[in-house]
Amino acid sequence: MRLDSFYYRFAYRFTKPRWDSSEPRPELERLIEGRRPGRVLDLGCGTGTSAVYLAEHGWAVVGVDFVAQAIETAKARAASAGVPVSFVVGDVAQLGEAGVEGPFDLLVDIGCYHAIPDGMRDAYAAGVAGVARSGADFYLAGITDPPASWRLLGAGGISPAEVCRRFSAFALEDEQTSAGMGAMRHFALYHLVRK
Repeated sequence: MRLDSFYYRFAYRFTKPRWDSSEPRPELERLIEGRRPGRVLDLGCGTGTSAVYLAEHGWAVVGVDFVAQAIETAKARAASAGVPVSFVVGDVAQLGEAGVEGPFDLLVDIGCYHAIPDGMRDAYAAGVAGVARSGADFYLAGITDPPASWRLLGAGGISPAEVCRRFSAFALEDEQTSAGMGAMRHFALYHLVRK
C-alpha cells in the first residue's frame, strides 16, 4: 500500500481530518449560483460535503474517493439530507477502473489533486478529460505550497504552469488565489473548460 493511501485511510478512520468540513467552500457556492443543474463528478469527495451540497441544488452527483471510511460517512450524510448521490470507492487517477463513466457537465476537485503523487497526475488528467463532455466546466482547487509533511506523502501542490501543461485538453478560463491557513499559505482556484 502506498504511504499516501495509508495516511488518508488512517486519518478518516481514527481522526477528524482538518480538511474535512461540514460546510461547502464559498467558491463552490458561487460556482453553481444561477447555473442550470446537470451531471457533476466530485473528485476526491471525502465525506461528501460538496457532493451533498450539489445534490441539494438539483445536480446529479457522482462522488469518488479511495477511502472507504470517507465514502461510508458520505453515504450517511446524503441519506440524512435526503438527497440521491452515487458514491464510488475508487482512485481518482483510475476512473475507468473505478467504473466512473461520463459525460459530466461539471467536474469538481476541492483539495484532492494537490495531494496526488507526481507519478499519478498524468493518469488523473487523462481520466478527467475522458469523462468531461465538450464544454464541461472543471473547477480545480488546492494548495500551492504543501507543508513538508505532505511532501513526504508525494503531495506537490498545484501551480498554473502545471495546470496548463497537464490539463491541455482544457482551456484555462480563470485563476484566483486566496489566503490559506497555517502552514498552507496559498489556495489556488482554477476554472477550466473542456475543449
